[in-house]
Amino acid sequence: MDATLKIGIDLGSRKAKFALLRGSEIVRLADLDTIAFYKKYGSIVNDELSLDLLGSGIFSVEELEQARITVTGYGRNSINLHGARVISEIKAHVAGARAQTGLADFTLLDMGGQDTKVAQVVAGRLTDFVMNDKCAASSGRYLENMAAVLEVTLEELSSYADEPIALDATCGIFGESELIGQILRGHSLARLCAGVNLTLVKRVMPMLKRFPSDTLIITGGVALNRAMVQLLRADCGMSVVIPEHPQHNGAIGCASLS
Repeated sequence: MDATLKIGIDLGSRKAKFALLRGSEIVRLADLDTIAFYKKYGSIVNDELSLDLLGSGIFSVEELEQARITVTGYGRNSINLHGARVISEIKAHVAGARAQTGLADFTLLDMGGQDTKVAQVVAGRLTDFVMNDKCAASSGRYLENMAAVLEVTLEELSSYADEPIALDATCGIFGESELIGQILRGHSLARLCAGVNLTLVKRVMPMLKRFPSDTLIITGGVALNRAMVQLLRADCGMSVVIPEHPQHNGAIGCASLS
């Protein structure tokens, strides 16, 4: 049995995620707000980002000494960790999806804090991918903004999928104005929340249509939005799979490749 310790780190735009694996077994998962994590445990050394992983309390001295470390995410190109391997986000997320589901043929939809990625995987290999990182309108940040406008939690927002109000603005900023207009028209909170969730589906469908498959794996924090997943399942024509740890998928993928 493989007892090798492996650490994966995904420095996301909203959350920094961490995974410790022993062989293929998940030993520990953790996450911290990215900005707070950088403020408390980050520093610039020789114009590079250095992280005090021991000080964070996530890993022990022995684990850091023994484990192989692989890093991805928004800070991957400037990170300074001795002995760490750096990989692309798409490679990390594909590896995480494979490690968590055991599937080899699928389309991957990763919906993070500020971007959305869609990849096609055939026989376990990444064949193509597309990424929307120019606008946060199909990301977790959009949901946070809309929840704030509606004065609901993300958990409450994710519980509404029925009779969605049409919201057609393709820009996150204009979307806020459109949502306010619909509030003034007196629509119910449930239909407004459902409309917000449906906008995510409408924005990712053109990306998904480029890579048809029998199976769609959804990862990233937005995968925890139950209503969005329900609406997407009804529209995409694929069997939808949500891994056990969608938010930590990138970190798990990094660790699995360590």
